[in-house]
Amino acid sequence: MPEYTYTAGKLHRSHLLHYIDANFGTGTENWYLIGKDIEDASVELNPDTEIKKNILDETSVQDNGYEPALDIDTYYADPGDPLYEKLKSIMMERKTGDDCKTKLLEVLVDKTTGAYDAWVEDVIVKPQSYGGPQGGVNIPYNIRFDGNRQKGSVTFDSETHVPTFTAAT
Repeated sequence: MPEYTYTAGKLHRSHLLHYIDANFGTGTENWYLIGKDIEDASVELNPDTEIKKNILDETSVQDNGYEPALDIDTYYADPGDPLYEKLKSIMMERKTGDDCKTKLLEVLVDKTTGAYDAWVEDVIVKPQSYGGPQGGVNIPYNIRFDGNRQKGSVTFDSETHVPTFTAAT
């Protein structure tokens, strides 16, 4: 279970939370916590820089920003799971474009009391394969960040732990 409070010392991995809107933009956000059955997940920033050296031996760096991505290597198909129906639809109907777009909510629980720093961004979700070995139907998927990043804060419902995002002003 994630830790929805921070006391002191180094942050545990459960203090960095990633939620995906399982409704994919149809109605109120249904924040699905990514992490079940996952042992390792990192947002790869994929910085895009170019270093050039001219004939005068001067060096310049062109910073073209980032191309962040989050690869989820383990997602076991569960018909009762709110994310399953959408992943199934994308992969089996080979959907593209807007049909694959949703939002990702990132929360960093690094304070002893909330509201916690959070960011929402548009993302594109693409299943990479389906099947896998004995033990369950695995649907690994990639999340590509698609802009409109917005900083804000999150509070959690004390009983359900459902996050509520408030945009910064």
